[in-house]
Amino acid sequence: MKKVVLITGASSGMGKATAQLLAQQGYKVYAAARRTDKMNDLLPLGITPVQMDVTDDDSMVNGVQHIIAKEGKIGILVNNAGFGAYGAVEDMPLNEARYQLEVNVFGAARLAQLALPYMRSQRWGKIVNISSIGGKFALPLGGWYHASKFALEGLSDSLRNEVKQFGIDVIVIEPGGVQSEWGNIAVDNLLKVSGHSVYRPMADRFVAMGKAAAEKGVSPMVIARLVQKAITDAKPKTRYAAGYMADGMLFMNKVFSDKMMDGMVRSQFKVKL
Repeated sequence: MKKVVLITGASSGMGKATAQLLAQQGYKVYAAARRTDKMNDLLPLGITPVQMDVTDDDSMVNGVQHIIAKEGKIGILVNNAGFGAYGAVEDMPLNEARYQLEVNVFGAARLAQLALPYMRSQRWGKIVNISSIGGKFALPLGGWYHASKFALEGLSDSLRNEVKQFGIDVIVIEPGGVQSEWGNIAVDNLLKVSGHSVYRPMADRFVAMGKAAAEKGVSPMVIARLVQKAITDAKPKTRYAAGYMADGMLFMNKVFSDKMMDGMVRSQFKVKL
């Protein structure tokens, strides 16, 4: 029997690539996003688009109920929907910070709540939370984005040990640099928030670094294959990482002291004390 998968944020980037790959591997894929018209190219693969806004509870409830009505089950949830609200903590309006957490954390948590009763009843399931290497260390101007990913990592750790008894795995994916629209959206938001403040020099440096990193980012299909590996491993790891600078940055974060990491970051951003 086909395993039923719900993937959020599937209208582009890693979400769309994951939907395509899993459909080609025989999974029954429901691809969720706010704009279903951006997923018409998925129809020939047998993928079912679902209109869903992860900040709207009714939208999430209706989406999951639609899948259950069609399939009677849901086995795999890939919480991929997310974005980066960049700007200095001092500059960031708190309503925008709250929205960042609503999308990146509370949306994932709510969908887990909705899917878990069905996973428990079949005593099998996979919840895959797409975090970031930025869920392990924080760079300047990304405070609220990093806060959301740190929160998602901690939430995943708690959830993993709650639901393992029911045969359900909770897996974290930590992408590094990936070719997608994400970077342009983050840069636009950064310049809107801090492009005219005392943090402008730091923002300009961030933009230059971001452009250089974007040219070296991996294809979204690299992350899609990582998701596929995670959900098919007999004994999945708690975390998988891939993408530009993922291994190097995670290694440095593990072995460097906080002060060493701070010094490296300030050097990259040309911050003079």
